[in-house]
Amino acid sequence: MKTQYYTATTIDGYIADETNSLDWLFEVEGGDEHPFGEFFAGVGAFAMGATTYEWVLAHENALEEPEKWLSPYGDTPAWIFTHRELPRIPGAKLTFVRGEVAPVHREMVAAAAGKNVWLVGGGELVGSFADAGLLDELFLGVAPATLGSGAPLLPRRLTSKRLTLTSVSRLGQFANLTYRVGPPA
Repeated sequence: MKTQYYTATTIDGYIADETNSLDWLFEVEGGDEHPFGEFFAGVGAFAMGATTYEWVLAHENALEEPEKWLSPYGDTPAWIFTHRELPRIPGAKLTFVRGEVAPVHREMVAAAAGKNVWLVGGGELVGSFADAGLLDELFLGVAPATLGSGAPLLPRRLTSKRLTLTSVSRLGQFANLTYRVGPPA
């Protein structure tokens, strides 16, 4: 079982622009070839921050069309980290939480039943898991784009003492990089 951050990023390290748009990602040729289904088959639980969840609600119209959530995620349990009230997607297995990541991580690991835990984003949430020594792997699809500003991939200082490159591959215009993440010093 691993806790993994699987995401797309720009060359300059942003996962969304300053308005939380992913338009830069959807315009990359070959972006729909990514083997998400293969990755998600190994996921038993996942977490995301409120901004990521709100993006899904707005861009997938998941409240009115819950199948937009249920189709890719099924009944896999999700934890949404938030400090505000958010609407619940009908039929989705969601737990809204706040506070420290460690106790929630224990719940997620138990629910995952031997499968991996996926940290969807954003970067600040994933950084909290890294700070607590609860992040095992980074899977980064690096897109041929730069934004100059926006939501950073991982707003933490993680040096090569904590990161070990374990895989490099190419899929269309994406450079896929996998890093093992070591514990904090």
